[in-house]
Amino acid sequence: MVVIVLTFVAFGALSFVTALSGTVFRPGLWYESLDKPQWQPPNWLFGPVWAILYVMIAIAGTMIWNAQPANLVLIMSVFGLQLALNAGWSAVFFGLKRMDLAFVEVLLLWSSIIATMIVFAPVDTRAAWLLVPYLAWVTFAAFLNFVMLRMNPQYASAT
Repeated sequence: MVVIVLTFVAFGALSFVTALSGTVFRPGLWYESLDKPQWQPPNWLFGPVWAILYVMIAIAGTMIWNAQPANLVLIMSVFGLQLALNAGWSAVFFGLKRMDLAFVEVLLLWSSIIATMIVFAPVDTRAAWLLVPYLAWVTFAAFLNFVMLRMNPQYASAT
């Protein structure tokens, strides 16, 4: 039991480090000035949703790590890639103010989540299913990114 708790703490820390990108690269005045679709969720909703998703990601990672599959290095590499891409989106969208590159980046993130689910499933299907809400939210975020890019074409290149 101690090993499981320590593993969860480690994966929780990885998720927390990933989430830090969203605190370093904040929306700010630039984001507030953008045209946005009427159906965009309120800004206050993003934090709680991501907090729940990061806990689910940490639980899924813990489950796979504790299963100790033979291909653990490959699986954790795929898992780490999706975390890195997750962290990168805020830097590209809010930091660089490049909605076009952020859209490409979020498509890569979406693909990496699918890849993570694929490598998790043979080890523990529950861990793969824990990532479904994450995939759904990133799907929504990608669509929102796309729509905002269309509504704000001036941010399709560096400014």
